[in-house]
Amino acid sequence: MITASIVFYNTSLDEVRAVLDCLENSPVDTVYVIDHSDTDKLKNISESFSKVRYEIHPNGGYGKGHNHGIRKALDINTDYHIIINPDIYWKGDVVERLRDFMDAHPDCGLVMPKVLFPNGEIQYLCKLLPTPMDLIGRRFIPLKNYTRRHNENYELRWSGYDRVMEVPSLSGCFMFIRGDVLRKTGGFDERFFLYAEDMDLCRRIGEVSRTVFNPEVTIYHAYHQDSYKNFKHLKMHINSVIKYFNKWGWLFDRKRKDKNRRCIERLRDISRKSED
Repeated sequence: MITASIVFYNTSLDEVRAVLDCLENSPVDTVYVIDHSDTDKLKNISESFSKVRYEIHPNGGYGKGHNHGIRKALDINTDYHIIINPDIYWKGDVVERLRDFMDAHPDCGLVMPKVLFPNGEIQYLCKLLPTPMDLIGRRFIPLKNYTRRHNENYELRWSGYDRVMEVPSLSGCFMFIRGDVLRKTGGFDERFFLYAEDMDLCRRIGEVSRTVFNPEVTIYHAYHQDSYKNFKHLKMHINSVIKYFNKWGWLFDRKRKDKNRRCIERLRDISRKSED
């Protein structure tokens, strides 16, 4: 069984029709739509999409909304659960191929496909576990050369994004997660209202299983980057980053250091072998 959850916030049907069409025509059994909007204008959405189970909830944050869907999915013993953004869409048998990949790799708890902008450009969403400089420095140090060099390493751009690889931090825009792993780790930490909750969840999943990037499967993501355009979102982003480092450690984080080192060593070893 495969389930999925999507959190809406003042979202129009036109904005989500693409992702719901994709899910409707996939092996996903049930899609939990958690609506944090100011109105219930989408309450009849299940009349157009038979797999949708719609509920409107007070806005307690992105993670809390998804947790409601995750709990329902675990109650019906889902094998896999997809955490997905409303601005995602794809072509072809994406869900089938990710399911088959997870079936073939029982040590993998989370897989993320290659993510492209609608124009076909790649989104660099494979990352190391962040240091404060990764999240704060690159945002507020206005030096293009510094940012470019920094992102080359932090976002693992040098890897080529052309191979299946274990990555310690993957984006929350599309997380294909094993149900048993969610039972072990729980869902999102609801202290994060918005932003950083995916880094936290991915890190916890990575402590009990592998977290993997699979570029053999591709999806598209509009990716609005609201915190770069909206001061309110920027404040929420900073607040979440502070909570993240208060939880895991600012300068002294041995697990982060070891995890990142092992990731880089594995990828460099693969690169050397491919060149031989």
